[in-house]
Amino acid sequence: MRDFYFHTPSSVSEAISLLSQYGEDGRLISGGTALVTMMKQSLVLADHLISLRGIPGLDNIWLESDGVHIGALVNHRAIEMSPVIREHIPLLSEIYGHVATVRIRNQATVGGGLAHGDPAQDPPPGLIVMNAKVKLESHEGSRTLPVADLFRDYYETNIAQSEVLTEVVVPLLPPNASGIYLRYTPQTADDYPTVAVAAVAVMEDEVCRDIALALGATGPTPIQAISLQSALQDQPITANTIKETAELVANEVDPLDDFRGSAEYKRNMAVVFTRRALQCVLKVRP
Repeated sequence: MRDFYFHTPSSVSEAISLLSQYGEDGRLISGGTALVTMMKQSLVLADHLISLRGIPGLDNIWLESDGVHIGALVNHRAIEMSPVIREHIPLLSEIYGHVATVRIRNQATVGGGLAHGDPAQDPPPGLIVMNAKVKLESHEGSRTLPVADLFRDYYETNIAQSEVLTEVVVPLLPPNASGIYLRYTPQTADDYPTVAVAAVAVMEDEVCRDIALALGATGPTPIQAISLQSALQDQPITANTIKETAELVANEVDPLDDFRGSAEYKRNMAVVFTRRALQCVLKVRP
């Protein structure tokens, strides 16, 4: 790994100024679990690393009227163990508890993970179905971006070079909502999933009143199953309905062949795990 300068700003505005000063030669770093590995492999070149670790207030979790707010420096383990999240959004705690190992979860941060843009990460599908948003700050001010619109391509996001991701806001689920996160890992439990599915639904009198389903590790970005959601919205639900509708994701995913399986295998597993997720949240036995 080549030499670099390491900067420790004490405020978000100072970090933004350093990003503007160094342009493409500057990179933000928080936990560093992904970035340092990629720098060692020369997949990322950076002359200036700008650490967010010294900025106060970015490692807090708190509840407001619009949902749970999570600072960008909160690590995965803190989300997994947070009493606030366990009480108000237990599904989120469960999802972050699946990430890698406890050692990694103690280091990796929520903001760094999202900015990394890896399509095989566990959290994004869950954040998408929970309608989570990220807060981005720059010299032009701040803006919010739905996590569903955050990802552009493999390891590419819609975060501008001059922006700092400072916060994630996750709305509370409706009291009558059911949620689930399923992941398939044929190798080890702490590996990236071969296929991952997150779903949230509201059922009323055996009719699907609301449904959101997203998949990870099945394309260049996390994928929201739009056609499936449209097909189920406000429809009576039966076991046969779920079986037929789950097949729709085969045309929405775009997996690659790799050591975790062929594209065809992953597409088939996407259908299987989508069906299982739907059976759970729509409360229909197979």
